[in-house]
Amino acid sequence: MDHPSQPSVRHFDHCPWLFADAATEEQRAAQREVQRTVGGDTGIGERCYVAESAAVFPDRLRLGDDSYIAAHAYVTGELDTGSHCTLNPFTTVRGNVVLGDGVRIGAHTSLLGFNHSMAPDRPVYRQPLTSRGIRVGDDVWIGSHVIVVDGVTIGDHCVIGAGAVVTRNLPAWSVAAGNPARVLRDRREVRGMRAAAAATPALPGMRPDDGRTPTTRPARDPEPGAAPADNPQPAAHDRRAGWVAGAANAEAAAAAPGRQPDDSCTPTTHPAPDPEPGAAAGDQERAPHDRREVQVAGTADSEAAAAAPGKRQDDGRTPTDCPARDPEPGAAPADNPQLAAHDRRAVWVAGAANAEAAAAAPGRQPDDSCTPTPRPAPDPGEPHDRRAVRVAGAADAEVAAAVGAEVADLSGIRPGGDRTPTARPAPDPRTATLAAFADTARDQAAGLLDRCWDGERYVDRPGAVPTVRAHCDAVEIADLLLGAVPEHLSTEEHIGRLSGLQDPKSGLVPEFGEPLPVADADGFIGEGAALYHVLCVGYALDLLGPGIPHPVRGVRDMTARQLIVRLEALPWLTGAWGAGAWVDSLATAAHWNLRHDDGGDSGHGTPEALFGWLLTRADPWTGLWGSPSAEEGRLQVVNGYYRLTRGSFAQFGLPVPYPERVVDAVLDHARDARHFGPGRENACNVLDVAHPLWLCTQQLGRGADGYRSGEIHDWAERQLATVLPRWQDGRGFGFGPGAAGPGPEPGLQGTEMWLAIVWYLADLLGRTAELGYRPRGIHRPEPARQGITGLSRAGGASGS
Repeated sequence: MDHPSQPSVRHFDHCPWLFADAATEEQRAAQREVQRTVGGDTGIGERCYVAESAAVFPDRLRLGDDSYIAAHAYVTGELDTGSHCTLNPFTTVRGNVVLGDGVRIGAHTSLLGFNHSMAPDRPVYRQPLTSRGIRVGDDVWIGSHVIVVDGVTIGDHCVIGAGAVVTRNLPAWSVAAGNPARVLRDRREVRGMRAAAAATPALPGMRPDDGRTPTTRPARDPEPGAAPADNPQPAAHDRRAGWVAGAANAEAAAAAPGRQPDDSCTPTTHPAPDPEPGAAAGDQERAPHDRREVQVAGTADSEAAAAAPGKRQDDGRTPTDCPARDPEPGAAPADNPQLAAHDRRAVWVAGAANAEAAAAAPGRQPDDSCTPTPRPAPDPGEPHDRRAVRVAGAADAEVAAAVGAEVADLSGIRPGGDRTPTARPAPDPRTATLAAFADTARDQAAGLLDRCWDGERYVDRPGAVPTVRAHCDAVEIADLLLGAVPEHLSTEEHIGRLSGLQDPKSGLVPEFGEPLPVADADGFIGEGAALYHVLCVGYALDLLGPGIPHPVRGVRDMTARQLIVRLEALPWLTGAWGAGAWVDSLATAAHWNLRHDDGGDSGHGTPEALFGWLLTRADPWTGLWGSPSAEEGRLQVVNGYYRLTRGSFAQFGLPVPYPERVVDAVLDHARDARHFGPGRENACNVLDVAHPLWLCTQQLGRGADGYRSGEIHDWAERQLATVLPRWQDGRGFGFGPGAAGPGPEPGLQGTEMWLAIVWYLADLLGRTAELGYRPRGIHRPEPARQGITGLSRAGGASGS
């Protein structure tokens, strides 16, 4: 087709991918004005385009770098996109919608992140709206004329055929089509290669990889709206074999309605045969004939709601305070009956996770090895910020790969890295400077330690029982703030007490009053406080001078084969945090063992086997180990990443794999309001974001040209502004709200962790000189060694 030598604005509106290379300076100035006049709380990244003819009326918009909104698109509510996202002509995006990086949305597609109630006791137009939100992962292609209803999560790397109606969550790598949409196959499967793929051993907790390494930025799609997402089989060797060659099996392919045997076959929207129970909108077999049949979904009686057949249980998050405007009620997916409600306050109660059960949830382990748990829902009677309770995440727990997450308040952050002024007031530099905070902490350090000394031993906080970790935390805090040992004991007494706790035969340190843990078949332990004591006692003795006196024999005697067997058996899919914590303990024990002259790892090659296994099992799309879940999002895998890399790559001074992908995944996790909403941050969760970002920036660069440095800078600034005022005079920091860890009461653990977090946040901002302290123990930034054989001159580690 011949185009005019200089495209017009109308041309760019329909073909915005041409704008970056072809626009004149006058057209660029006009586009900047269009972007400036977009209403609401708006942040637009670099090289973006918003069509003049698009109806963009958001409450909140974050448009990532290299993204565009094309002609006649309709955008309302809250939209948050990553980079390289495209809303093609006539796309509708309403309600609460979050898109990852590289999401391509075809023309005339609707993402409707809100819903109508439809109880039978009043007209629909008089009923409140609800919103669970829609979340779309990275590298997703959604074809033309697709409808995605409220409450759906679409995993990474999915392809959705044209005309599909997506009513339930789709796992990562799905190729889906139909009404209601169903998974046809795995996108990584290639015709004729299924048997070979089945014969390839799966990596535990990892998605099978197709051997291709993702690039930093996906290539532009010159005409993504026109591309037939309805042919979600780009990897087929021979297109003549037909659409059905990519189906999950020959029987399913033969049964797929609307498919032709040749390659011209556009997926149709015929209903899929025998949909699964519990299907939501579009499940024609289960559609109620009478609206009264679904009124139970909106009642305040959670038992009745849970008993309603075919309904998804609500996830306990509050619908927004102010329903979105709905000029087109007929277009909303009111056929998603589980969201119907007589009163939106009743929906909160009906969907809550049961107050008694939530209160009984143990949260984190008492030794506070800090096992991450989902945050309890806030009190429905409390006022809440609409920005903090947006996308309610995945509606189906069946999708393990879905990242069902709320969207945290990202005021001041553009996904592309720029910072935008917002209504949130900046912290007052006169009262919240780093230097003033550090001076206060130093002045109060001795009294804080006195508060946690019971006359014989250290306790985390007054009234708590003495613990080994409390003694180690006291040593860390005194070294960090005072440059001395806690004054309650002499240096020799501190060394004697901590060294005396280690069992000479096993090298393990049990908790006070507890028996020595029993080793597993391979000689090392699998859980309990003694795992963390390998870290905290070892580094406390490092600060005091002599180091840990005995090798950890279960690790020293473990063979490479035994280690691989143990690594393969760790719960990467269901408990990635625990798996990462185990690796942290084992790697730290290996570090201590390598210091001893009596054999290191006895020549078994265990450290080498550890790093070989980790490097070959990291997910190239995220850089992480393990898989996210609908219930917790990326909490387990990100927290597990921190613990794993702290003891291995950071402690041994080795580069982490796929650092750009790690930054992408961790920043995405940091937007999850279930864990980072106002008043929900605890020390573990913030440290487990700050340290991975810090670690990766050591490899990627930290200046203005560093990878996503603007977003990292903004996140660190916002966290510092939140953290510093939480210091309580004479008492220090609490671990965090809720039942996780030691809880909100200020104590030694919370203080030690938050002091280290403040340092890492300040270093991300280039401001550590204002603090005047630097962690030297368990959270030290320097590696303990340079590789497996080289011992660092300073001698410690970096981390939890």
